[in-house]
Amino acid sequence: MGNCVTRISWMKGGASMANIAALNTIYNHYLTAYAPKSTSSQYDTHKKSELRSLYNSIVKMNKESPLYLFSSDASTGKFAVGMKENARELTNVISSLSDSAASGLLNKKAVASSDDNIVSATYIGEAVNEEEIPSLQIEVKSLAQEQINNGNQLPQGNIDLEPNTYSFDIHVKDLDYEFQFNVNKGDTNQIIQEKLARLINKSNIGVEASVVENENNSTSLCIASTETGIADNQSTLFNISDQHTSKSSGAVAYLGIGEPTQYPKNASFLLNDVERTTYANSFTIDKAYQLSLNGVSNSGEATTIGLKTDVESIAENISYLIQGYNSFLQKANEYVEAHPPTGKLINEMSNISFAYKNDLDSIGLSVQDDGTISLDKNLLQQTAQEDDALERFHTIRGFAGSLLNKTNQVSLNPMHYVEKTIVAYKNPGKSFSSPYVTSNYSGMLFNSYC
Repeated sequence: MGNCVTRISWMKGGASMANIAALNTIYNHYLTAYAPKSTSSQYDTHKKSELRSLYNSIVKMNKESPLYLFSSDASTGKFAVGMKENARELTNVISSLSDSAASGLLNKKAVASSDDNIVSATYIGEAVNEEEIPSLQIEVKSLAQEQINNGNQLPQGNIDLEPNTYSFDIHVKDLDYEFQFNVNKGDTNQIIQEKLARLINKSNIGVEASVVENENNSTSLCIASTETGIADNQSTLFNISDQHTSKSSGAVAYLGIGEPTQYPKNASFLLNDVERTTYANSFTIDKAYQLSLNGVSNSGEATTIGLKTDVESIAENISYLIQGYNSFLQKANEYVEAHPPTGKLINEMSNISFAYKNDLDSIGLSVQDDGTISLDKNLLQQTAQEDDALERFHTIRGFAGSLLNKTNQVSLNPMHYVEKTIVAYKNPGKSFSSPYVTSNYSGMLFNSYC
């Protein structure tokens, strides 16, 4: 699969720290270059039993799969990584709407907020009786905010710093990071500001930089912390200085980035009339609610957070499920032109929705010719108000279960949907496990990186 695999040496009993770092670099490069932009969630962590089951599935797949060769062009790698990540996203959507039990698909409790503009919430606990989870009254006094150092507004023309090599230090979390840059003859303020913004953002040290333009076409370098809130014994989250730097000084004063224009601040709120503070605007309460503070309350007005009924929860979960399903199909369609075998995956997903078409139509979920599902919210809400709503919604759990099985298959072996030539079939009854199938996917990591 590529000679680059041999460049990484392994120690007996496990990988060295250097090897682990190399693998992380390779994988991060590959995801950045090929995978869709996605975020990790709590559903990307697994129990030992789940990992054991995954391992057994890989062994079984390797044992039964024929030997094949596939096209090694860039579109194949982009498709394989992209669809694996898209399948993971849909799996996480289904998992987020379900409790931990296998029979609990779409059983996740939904939360009602009297004002989402002030406080929004989701339920993260296990399925319980509504009486066991009390409602919350929240009055938001202030939001948590980040530190911002907004520099001087400078004209976009030639810079007044002499051509030289300059540097400055950013102190973050007891660590100092030095940034060096050159000012060349003919450079402008905007060029240097944009250069520093890229340099700071690539460093990934807990601050982000941007160039802000005002109505007078002047620009400033704005540096902000990625975190909010502040400890009692601190006043800032980062400090910028060039007093003890290794190269020429003067850039900090010229750019005006040395002093905060906004100091970090903790969120302050009343929770059931008890005053609380947090570093961030998103936090959990009693392992039951995930709360996000979005605005400041009017004095004396509290926002009410509580659980919706079972029927209301399922109806809301159905809506999120359909959004996730349609999003998966739309992303898959983006690969069809460059990678025609994608049509096989789209057909398999569409067949799942067509198999449940009659039952889905009856509750307001219309299956379209391309396999996507159109949601009629009025009919869905009307169904939710009927006496047999829970029974009629039962079918959607079968649909969700089928989707979950398919996305797990795609995550396990995205190479099943690439264009390939079968070289040899396994000997029936005498097949043995081999790492070849999963190596097809993982080998691309090294080939593309090197």
